[in-house]
Amino acid sequence: MIKKIIFFMLILFILTGCTSNKGVEEITFSSWGSLTEVEVIKNIILDFERENPDIKIKFMHFPQNYFQKIHLLFASNTSPDVIFINNIYLPLYKGKLEDLSELVENEKYYEQALDAMKIDSKLYAIPRDVSNLVLYINTDILNANSIPNPTEDWTLDKMIEIAASITDDSVYGIGYEPILLFAMPYINYFDGDINTKDIEQIEGLNFYRELPREVAPKRSDVGSSTIAQMFIDGKIAFYLSGRWMYPKINEKADFNWIVMTFPYGKKGVSCDASGWAISKNSKHKEASKRFINYISSETSAKYFAQTGLVVPARIEASKLLDNNKYNEKAFLKAITHSTKNPVDKNYKKIADKIEKTLEY
Repeated sequence: MIKKIIFFMLILFILTGCTSNKGVEEITFSSWGSLTEVEVIKNIILDFERENPDIKIKFMHFPQNYFQKIHLLFASNTSPDVIFINNIYLPLYKGKLEDLSELVENEKYYEQALDAMKIDSKLYAIPRDVSNLVLYINTDILNANSIPNPTEDWTLDKMIEIAASITDDSVYGIGYEPILLFAMPYINYFDGDINTKDIEQIEGLNFYRELPREVAPKRSDVGSSTIAQMFIDGKIAFYLSGRWMYPKINEKADFNWIVMTFPYGKKGVSCDASGWAISKNSKHKEASKRFINYISSETSAKYFAQTGLVVPARIEASKLLDNNKYNEKAFLKAITHSTKNPVDKNYKKIADKIEKTLEY
């Protein structure tokens, strides 16, 4: 009797499964992201599937070594239908992604975000966010030294002057990391060109290298900690980073702080972006476009903005940051004074070469 019941339940399961999947198109979607981002993504997927019962999303979360895994999937002709990608790696997949220009209403996005996701005037990903570096500033340190909070029109000389006046045996004026990303604001300030063959001639790079001599911690000073943790611990006054650090600083810092734009200089700050692309190998392009339209919608953009992790590429959604609690509008100001990061297929090699000279 028990065997008959089990057999009947198995048949019922198979029939039910076949019925529920009939006419359903499955697309694969890959992304990296923190637990907070993944939770948002999964909720958006559930909402999309609820409104589009004929499409099922198979979510592939790769929290580490993301692009190495994507590269292998492309090499084996098993690339995901929808791929979350950034402008740094975008040039490596030229010819492997669909042109999505027709999906975008340009006026609803920051031009800088769209430009970052373009190659040869073709849009290969719908931007989710626009990313610039800003300065997180410990205003308690400034107040203790009778220094007023900086204003948007400050210069690099003024920033270093303040940093130098603060630096002593227990506090550093500004952070330093041997990574090209964090050197770019200085390079842009002096209108430097990272594509020159002579690294020593890159304007701004030598300026950045000298920071640990005067106003920033050396590698030995950081030890087993990180620059971010040193800022949270109150040991650094000016911390250069992106929006992604906002939630952690907001949660952990027990001092007063604000966000301020990095001094603009000749080029302004460099601009990066991330967004959603569709593989040319996809057999489900129309379904993939429907999903991208949904996950890049105004509603979804505001959902991502509320995490505090991103500055939305959609202009209307980005207005959620336009408040004065920590001068968050500096994230938006930085966009209007930014230029596209000079990224091409050789960028990673150039970055590796430059970063070898930044170790201190």
